[in-house]
Amino acid sequence: MSVSTKRRYVTNKVVSEYYTPVEGDIIAQVRGARGNNLHEVEDESGEVYVASMPSKFRKTVWIRRGQFVVLRPIEEGGKVKAEIEHVLDEENVLYIRSKDKWPLRFEEQAKMMTREAKRGVNGEHSMIDDDMLPSSDSDESEDDEEGTDDDEDMTRRNSDRVVSLTKM
Repeated sequence: MSVSTKRRYVTNKVVSEYYTPVEGDIIAQVRGARGNNLHEVEDESGEVYVASMPSKFRKTVWIRRGQFVVLRPIEEGGKVKAEIEHVLDEENVLYIRSKDKWPLRFEEQAKMMTREAKRGVNGEHSMIDDDMLPSSDSDESEDDEEGTDDDEDMTRRNSDRVVSLTKM
C-alpha cells in the first residue's frame, strides 16, 4: 500500500466510521500537545498523563486541544501511559453518548455538542428548526404581488444587471 493510499484510508476511517469503545479502552480529553507526537490527556477518572500518537495517525490526523480521543493503556514507559487508538469527532462523541458508553466526567462537554445546545433550544423538541421555517415578514409578499422589475419604469437601477434604461 502506497503512502498516499494509506493516508487516505486512515483519514476515511477516522472521518466516516463510528467507533464504539471496547473493554479496556479509555476516553480522554486532550489538554495540549507536548511535541514529538506526544499529547497530554485527562482521562475519565481525572488523571493527567501523556499519550503517544501511533505512526498510522502521524501527518494524517491532527488533534486539537479539547478534542476527545480513545486510548489503549500500555505497560512500558514511565511517563507515556497510553496510545491513541481513535480520534473522536463531534458525531462520534454523540454516537458513543447515545450508546450509554460516554463517561459522566465529560457529559457537560458532550451536551454542548448537541444540536439543541448549539441552537439554544431549551427542552422544546420540535420537528422543524426555527431557521428552516419561512420568515413571517408580510411586506415582502406584498411587494411580489405588485409586479416585477420589468413592469416598473426602471427608476431604480441594479448595478449587477446590465439593462438599457429606455423602454421599448
